[in-house]
Amino acid sequence: MASKVPSPKGFLYGGDYNPEQWLDRPDILAEDIRLMKQAGINTVSLGIFSWSTLEPEDGVYDFGFLEERINTLYENGIYTILATPSGSRPKWLADKYPEVLRVDDRGVRQHYGFRHNHCMTSPALRKKIYAIDRKLSETFGNHPGVISWHINNEMSGPCYCPLCQDAFRDFLKRKYGDIKNVNHAWSTTFWSHTYRSFEEIEAPSSIGETQLHGLNLDWMRFVTERHKDFTAHEIQAVRDGGSNLPVTMNLMYNYTGLDYQEFSDLMDYMSWDNYPTWHKGSEVAVGFDSAFEHDRIRSIQRAPYLMMESCPSSTNWQSVSKLKAPGILEAQQIQAIAHGSEGALYFQIRQSRGASEKFHGAVIDHYGGEDTRVFREVAKTGHALESIREVLGSTVHSPVAVIYDTQNRWALEDAQGPRNAGLYYREAVEKSYLAFKKYGLNVDLIDETQSLDQYQVIAVPMAYMFRQGFEKKLRDFVANGGRLILSYWSGIVDDTDLCFLGGTPHGFIDVCGFRSKEIDGLYEDEIHSASSVDSREERHYNFHNLAELLELEGAEALYTYDQDWYQGQAAVTRHAYEKGVVFGLAADFDQDFYDDFYEKILKEISCKPILGQAGSFVLPTGVEVSERTQEDGSIYIFLINWNREAVEIPVDSDCEILYASGDSSLMGQFQGEAGVKGTDSLGDKYLLHSYECLILKK
Repeated sequence: MASKVPSPKGFLYGGDYNPEQWLDRPDILAEDIRLMKQAGINTVSLGIFSWSTLEPEDGVYDFGFLEERINTLYENGIYTILATPSGSRPKWLADKYPEVLRVDDRGVRQHYGFRHNHCMTSPALRKKIYAIDRKLSETFGNHPGVISWHINNEMSGPCYCPLCQDAFRDFLKRKYGDIKNVNHAWSTTFWSHTYRSFEEIEAPSSIGETQLHGLNLDWMRFVTERHKDFTAHEIQAVRDGGSNLPVTMNLMYNYTGLDYQEFSDLMDYMSWDNYPTWHKGSEVAVGFDSAFEHDRIRSIQRAPYLMMESCPSSTNWQSVSKLKAPGILEAQQIQAIAHGSEGALYFQIRQSRGASEKFHGAVIDHYGGEDTRVFREVAKTGHALESIREVLGSTVHSPVAVIYDTQNRWALEDAQGPRNAGLYYREAVEKSYLAFKKYGLNVDLIDETQSLDQYQVIAVPMAYMFRQGFEKKLRDFVANGGRLILSYWSGIVDDTDLCFLGGTPHGFIDVCGFRSKEIDGLYEDEIHSASSVDSREERHYNFHNLAELLELEGAEALYTYDQDWYQGQAAVTRHAYEKGVVFGLAADFDQDFYDDFYEKILKEISCKPILGQAGSFVLPTGVEVSERTQEDGSIYIFLINWNREAVEIPVDSDCEILYASGDSSLMGQFQGEAGVKGTDSLGDKYLLHSYECLILKK
């Protein structure tokens, strides 16, 4: 899909800017412009938390400071992403319209404070936000310096007020029609919890119902629907104000309070806020975890996106405010571009002087000079993005995908079995993701509602809930020649968390060639293993947490359990179905199994990695590779070394170096008139330094 991220001056580079905090210091506002230009900043996000300044009293608007800043920025070549100010409302709004304040699950209305503490069903809030959004759109929606709308900010959290309870009942009426259908879907006869009417239903709460898993699921869906409906309301206000600029909303890392996939049709492009915990453990682990989240957000629309926020230095809200080692800042920003982002923005441009985030990292700190380590790295990164401007507009194409489904995760983690000490769903998804990345591939992270047609291999970890006919999509994928890797505890319940009858994986037994009989939950200190039925392979692979027992119905066992009373039973299976193959993983294996087993599958189908030839496994541990493709056929290969030491990597002989973030004196020995010199099919070795980014073009 072509990019809808605006890009008037190349990759978007800059971040959140809060000039309303400095209206009494025109000298600082002028200095901000000078420093931003010096750092290569071309874009800022304005107005995110400005409501009380923009509307100091009910119905009294003052956009003067905003107009002055947008004009001045534009005159200096800096564009604005203009936010709707709904992320944090003013005190007068809460005082005059108390209904805008959220009620918690115990029925207590919250006091004014913090942010996001408002009810998205409230007619008063909707009326007021519509009014200011529309006025902002009428005033700035066609300004040449404004390039996009930033809707709300890091939306989160439910409200349990009477208005939301009534809206939840209406949501259920639309979905189920008759209360009998609700009772069936939620299995309410268990513990005698049958409802006689929709009016009897209350949201799940800590002082009420929590054991009807269908109720819990539908409540989470309703919370998503409320946020989506509120977002649509804001977008409509912007459109009614006459602006047709693209809209986005910034999502959060590993956030499960909303199903982000549901917002795909509202947004012109997706964006997210990236705050890795660098140096808490291995930078390799943190780097690939961040890569996972980039691909998750990109895969929502399978299109270019935007990293809306990141920290130039240390945050102030993580448990430890760790500084980034030299090189990490640039590597983190280049990583976003590598995965398909059309920019790399920060929070914040100038460090706040007081209140909650006064010690959160910023491009310009309290010292305010340009001779800081952080500012120099920000400026270096800005000039790097300008030097690779030709990459802009290229897209990410992935031959493989992993299913990561938020609603499945809701159901799985609420199921009360087979292991309440942790089912490790996200970790299971990451194991497949990391195995594909180690082989050197782009990877999509898609949910059960998205198309499967474009992939060669799909991994389906712990698809506990088959929703919206997912088993039919899997069947068609395999029948058409796809390779499917299906894990333990899949196809167990429908989309209201009712257990399927007649054997699982539901509707798929003939395709995968086995039936799940039982699943064993293992204690934390239990480590079991499995080994290949091929006597030539002597290695044993450990697994933890869960082991499923299978009844083979056509599949062949590739690995069997080594111990316990199910010793000798199938742990890994293979089954051909029409043109494709299904591999079954019955246990929660360690990462090394995934790495080795997925390599075999990929070699079997001659899946070509980004570097090297099909079947070659060339990436050293800790080196990340990604690829973007331009419409004219140009290919850009991004390599990042997350190790604390340098490693050698092979480089294809038909590549040239577009950018290397390491020592510039290294460039000459690798680049000639025809590109990187090499004598064999993989080319010469390149010494990739710690945290270095290398971008190749071919």
